[in-house]
Amino acid sequence: MCGIAGFCDFTKKSNKHILEKMTDVLHHRGPDDSGYSFYETKDAHVGLGHRRLSILDLSIHGHQPMDFEELEIVYNGEVYNFKEIRAELEKLDYSFESDSDTEVILKAYSEWGIKAVDRFNGMFAIAIYDKEKEKLTLIRDRTGIKPLYFYEKDGLFLFSSELKSFHEHIGFKKEVDFDALAQFFHYGYIPQPYSIFKNTQKLLAGHYLELDLKSQKTSLKKYWDVKDFYNLPKKKIDYNDAMDEVEELLISSFKYRMVSDVPVGVFLSGGYDSSAVAAILQKNSTQKIKTFTIGFHEEGYNEAHHAKK
Repeated sequence: MCGIAGFCDFTKKSNKHILEKMTDVLHHRGPDDSGYSFYETKDAHVGLGHRRLSILDLSIHGHQPMDFEELEIVYNGEVYNFKEIRAELEKLDYSFESDSDTEVILKAYSEWGIKAVDRFNGMFAIAIYDKEKEKLTLIRDRTGIKPLYFYEKDGLFLFSSELKSFHEHIGFKKEVDFDALAQFFHYGYIPQPYSIFKNTQKLLAGHYLELDLKSQKTSLKKYWDVKDFYNLPKKKIDYNDAMDEVEELLISSFKYRMVSDVPVGVFLSGGYDSSAVAAILQKNSTQKIKTFTIGFHEEGYNEAHHAKK
């Protein structure tokens, strides 16, 4: 994982030092590299920060914030099909300096705008600043695997992978939202879009948020809804064909997630799901798959002996 953080401050009280503090508190998410961009525009002070955990293209070419023409990106996640998207962009005369998915996302956005997200197969929290249009866009993956929070009050807009970044900004008002607290007591967690603090939300899964620096207005839009797929007509195939197709989908999905420039391991419990993942990966690999298991002294919670078997 990586960590992203930043702000659009219409009061113009933010500075690069604050941006660095907001970003570096996420060091645990990205110990390999850090980057910061700070701009003073006519309307606001804008900051983008990134902490990097290197997975694809370990070189300096994968450094963030990354820019292309008038666009600049900070991003946490993986777009698994970036090689296919890159090939599509190369046919449109785009060239690439890195082997990272970050550069592919950035240039895909340059070519197709927000519709580029429809091509992304992966998990992601993305912030893109368009310096020409003076617009900040935040995008969260379809099921909300990657976290992304934002805070909006009194001319200050903050965003981050974790709430702790907001505590580093002098303008953040740390007020408990008691309605959200009630949800925590009811559910055992706080469902999206709420958070424990007032004026602070999780960006909804499958949504993107646009902040227009000129008007200082935000707009939230949905780009994907799982209900659309629930409502599709069922395939008219028999059980065996369905079983074969599911296996093909699993193999394809697992292969995507094995694309990495660092070693990959599998978290193996004693259940059917992780056992199936490990089995399918090993069946289709000549390298021995490395697995990791967490055990407990309390037998009722311990699956280590099942995983070992």
